[in-house]
Amino acid sequence: MGSAAEQITIALAGNPNAGKTTIFNQLTGARQKVGNWSGVTVEKKEGHLVHRGRKITVVDLPGIYSLTAYSVEEVVARNFILEEHPDVVVDILDASNLERNLYLAVQLIELNIPLVFAMNMVDVARARGIKIDYQQLSRLLGVPIVETVGTRGQGIEELLDTVLEVVEGKDPTSRHIHINYGREIEEEVQKIRQCLKEDPELNSSYYPRWIAVKLLEKDRIVEERVMRSPAAHLIMSQVEKSRSHILSIFQEDAETVIAEARYGFISGALKETMRLSPVAKKTISDKIDQVLTNRVLGFPILLFFMYFLFQATFTLGAYPVEWIEKGVDVLARLAAAILPDGLFRDMIVEGVIGGVGGVIVFLPNILLLFLGISLFEDTGYMARAAFIMDRIMHTLGLHGKSFIPLLMGFGCNVPAIMAARTLETRRDRLLTILINPLMSCSARLPVYVLIAGAFFPETAGNVIFGIYILGVVLAILVGQLFSHTIFKGQSAPFVLELPPYRLPTLKSVLIHMWEKGKVYLQKMGGVVLAFSIVIWFLGAFPRHIDYSRDYDQKIRQTVSEINGLRGSGGATAVNSSRMAALEKELKRLRNAMEEERLSKSYIGRIGHSIEPLIAPLGFDWKLGVSLVTGFVAKEVVVSTMGVLYQTGQEDSASLKKALKASGIDRATALAFMAFVLIYVPCLVTVVTIWRETGSVGWTIFSVSYLMVLAWVVAFIIRQGCVLLFHCV
Repeated sequence: MGSAAEQITIALAGNPNAGKTTIFNQLTGARQKVGNWSGVTVEKKEGHLVHRGRKITVVDLPGIYSLTAYSVEEVVARNFILEEHPDVVVDILDASNLERNLYLAVQLIELNIPLVFAMNMVDVARARGIKIDYQQLSRLLGVPIVETVGTRGQGIEELLDTVLEVVEGKDPTSRHIHINYGREIEEEVQKIRQCLKEDPELNSSYYPRWIAVKLLEKDRIVEERVMRSPAAHLIMSQVEKSRSHILSIFQEDAETVIAEARYGFISGALKETMRLSPVAKKTISDKIDQVLTNRVLGFPILLFFMYFLFQATFTLGAYPVEWIEKGVDVLARLAAAILPDGLFRDMIVEGVIGGVGGVIVFLPNILLLFLGISLFEDTGYMARAAFIMDRIMHTLGLHGKSFIPLLMGFGCNVPAIMAARTLETRRDRLLTILINPLMSCSARLPVYVLIAGAFFPETAGNVIFGIYILGVVLAILVGQLFSHTIFKGQSAPFVLELPPYRLPTLKSVLIHMWEKGKVYLQKMGGVVLAFSIVIWFLGAFPRHIDYSRDYDQKIRQTVSEINGLRGSGGATAVNSSRMAALEKELKRLRNAMEEERLSKSYIGRIGHSIEPLIAPLGFDWKLGVSLVTGFVAKEVVVSTMGVLYQTGQEDSASLKKALKASGIDRATALAFMAFVLIYVPCLVTVVTIWRETGSVGWTIFSVSYLMVLAWVVAFIIRQGCVLLFHCV
């Protein structure tokens, strides 16, 4: 770089009519020479000056709108930047037409080169009622911005000072930021980058991410360069697959989708830094955003959409859930009828069907939740939700980019925690990772649906929505606490992209929904199935129990008395009443015997050992065991209940009734849902936290604080409900 060089080369880039030539003239004066670029008729201007003892060459690149290499001017400008490696590229932007000008600026950022932005015509922008926070915009883009008025020579000295600071690596603003194109595009970019590694020379000649994006955009010059590579076939084969995949998802080519993402990035940056006069022309997206991202209305509208989503998830999902429940019940009865008496039948009926079936019934709720999230993402509203929450979180010491992984946490905490890699500082990464588990993942939803449906059937949707809101509130409060104590310091700024609103394609929404639903189904055949069998085994053994009373004798006596009444043939009112009482007593004895057997089984012993810790929360040993097994995967909480609470029940789909009959009150039910929301995340998430933080200490801290917080919040909820609302 030029920090050690005596001669510094500056390349001036910018849109036509942005005032680039005026700035060039102010910089170089009469010290110019004009010719043509090699092989083309495009004019080449070069000038020289000395500033603070440094010799500077200024090359005025042709005026262009983008780096897409469609025109000769674009090819010339881009080739000079890529092949000649100027020490700094100064992009001249028209402050009065910033959205259009920033498209080229964003493409220059993507090149990962030293940059300075000269914000020209700031006087014209102010006259038109455009107010821009250039300092904040500079921080968001990671590029120093200098305000200039080329016609008057204002800002020229400051511009040159800033160029020298960038060249010498002394500018505090300069940092490379990532323009995020969305999950689908980013995945394909990564696949192409992997292929590019097969040609080390190509991979090191240019910024690999930029090559991958340009190949997706069908950039002919980049394609020609790649075709000369020994790995050309491998790379281009992957490029074609990626283009086809993107086309199938978005019903538009990759170039269009990438362009929209860039404009979304620009829109997000300007949303945070620019205020327009009331007469400024608005796009349809701008007009919609006037309502949906309004400072007063934006948050209530977001709450309404989320409330509607969770209500629909529970209400609409109730019908297919009922159908699946009946199917599981029929399957259990069929298995019980076909299989011979013994341990194997018990394992299949109670362990496999009772455990997995208890979780699989909630698949419709999961799919509906993912359907809603996919609609939010594909319409462009999810970015607005992040923008709205970003504003709130800024006031609490948190920043916007951290909210992207938090939003992802509603689907699954594992990819959400991994998404924290994109954050610039370790402080931001750690803080985001630590509060991410408080965002309720989809695996917890079956627990909420089960408990809310059993204890709050009339207001289940409201209760579930409240649990999700509790998670968000706790994430904000814990984030604020941590950011003011163990993570003091300012977070790196970030642009939240605001892509244009679009009507999502049915195919795109269904693909996104199915991809997430498939993971849920895979868990049914893997983790949940395995642990349902393990839990059944722990509950079925040891086989020989030392009972507190002789249940067998009592049951034989009762059965004998029932048979005697049936054989007497006297169907009198007295006999009928006595028969009903004896049958009720027989059922009670069998349930009591099974209850004691389960209590003294291996799983019962585990439950009783932790019961003193959870007794203040109103949890019995069965709920305690469910929480312990939930450490593996939150879906296992439901399958564990399916095994433990089905005692004596003839209907395999009667878990809700069994829970209500177990003595659990509504206050305890609420506390249990809150505990499941907060306490230690699943095993895979804990491993991910360890890998992403690279620290056993931070992992232990994460698990510990979540356990303590879960206990405290559950205790407060239960005691508060009992004392204030008599919620029993």
